[in-house]
Amino acid sequence: MSVRPIRLFGDPVLRGGSAEVVDFDSGLRALVRDLWDTMESHGGAGLAAPQLGEPVRVFAYHCAGYAGHLVNPSLRPLDEQPRVGPEGCLSVPEVDRLCPRYRTVLVRGWNMHGEPVEVVGSDLLARCLQHETDHLDGLVFLDRLDESSGGPARHEPARHEPAQHDQARNDRGDRSFDRARPATEQDPYSSFGGAH
Repeated sequence: MSVRPIRLFGDPVLRGGSAEVVDFDSGLRALVRDLWDTMESHGGAGLAAPQLGEPVRVFAYHCAGYAGHLVNPSLRPLDEQPRVGPEGCLSVPEVDRLCPRYRTVLVRGWNMHGEPVEVVGSDLLARCLQHETDHLDGLVFLDRLDESSGGPARHEPARHEPAQHDQARNDRGDRSFDRARPATEQDPYSSFGGAH
């Protein structure tokens, strides 16, 4: 297990954006394992490489019963209007705000072995995928808020999400990795364990 320090809001690495991964090698696999171990140790729903000081396009997630990781993700909303719901961040500890996010998104990328991955996420999983993709673009969730009110971001009409999102911080489902349902075709054991 390799738990690494999480970079906090104000650290320049969180604002610099991330480079595309070009080498799907042992270094990438070690980074994915570090992301997973650190995320689980801190009770997070997701963790992006810049939060560990690594400015590359990789994140791990374990949210709403789904688990996996994405390398070089590209994200597309599948609905038209964002909705607001509670959100927090391991890099901004003890701060929760209502943040606008799309309800359903499609994310395409690769796993750490260079195999294509496609994830369609809704509700809490969609919120997590958008949050982590933002980190790869040098954004934190506070950037999506209205500075004066902490409400929805400017120009984005937003509706409140269903009541189930009021428990977003505590609703990750079963936390044990062996019982999480992968949102992708990844097998958690072959992806994270063994000699890859």
